[in-house]
Amino acid sequence: MTLDGRLAKPSELVRSGETVRVELIEAASLLPRPEQIPLDVVYDDGQVVVVNKAAGMVVHPGPSHATGTLVHALLGLGGNWSATGGSARPGIVHRLDKGTSGLILAARNDVVHRALAAQLADRTLTRRYLAMVRGIVTGPGGVLEGPIGRDPRQRLRMAVVEGGRPARTRFLVLEVRAGHTLLQCELESGRTHQIRVHLSALGYPLAGDLLYSRHRTEGPARPMLHAQALRFNHPTKGEQMRFEASLPADMEEFWESLR
Repeated sequence: MTLDGRLAKPSELVRSGETVRVELIEAASLLPRPEQIPLDVVYDDGQVVVVNKAAGMVVHPGPSHATGTLVHALLGLGGNWSATGGSARPGIVHRLDKGTSGLILAARNDVVHRALAAQLADRTLTRRYLAMVRGIVTGPGGVLEGPIGRDPRQRLRMAVVEGGRPARTRFLVLEVRAGHTLLQCELESGRTHQIRVHLSALGYPLAGDLLYSRHRTEGPARPMLHAQALRFNHPTKGEQMRFEASLPADMEEFWESLR
């Protein structure tokens, strides 16, 4: 910025008759471009795509993830993708956290995308997760309910807060080992970090989840959460589709280490 032809300080006052000249620098476009990134594509019929996402992969681009996301990898597969979710999120029907592995759904056209989004809203599209938590969860299982919103004390986190968006998670106890519990969780809503927030609020944070746990000792390198299963009705074929993804190696190794 210059003031009457000289470099100006941000704190300077501008007087009547002076000329301010500002040079606008165009921000780099966040519109994703195709990248050849290996993907575990479980299903692709030209309309619906199911991917088994690796832990560590960000789903869609943003200011701190301009390349290397799932969106870039999907575009690298070629073909058309829906634009319903916005130009920076072609094809993406729902999200998984960066540290979460497992099944994620994408759409190749807007009609299919809207139909799948409607199933998410009315809960006919179901998502089942496997979660390894710190602590021994007693009983066969239950339902976790609590409105989720931004944590007022730490803005990077979500929390169960008054005025948050309603959220509901069903869980089933599968096994207990060495002070840890293996849970099966099913989402009845899709809030940011929902399973992580609900389990942490219950007192059983995910193993490896440094954001929602006070445990800073050595442990898994990421939250032990895996999107194991998807079930939905195919928008054009009318068939019920079911997909499952086995536990990734790091979660298997962690659970075996607890024997």
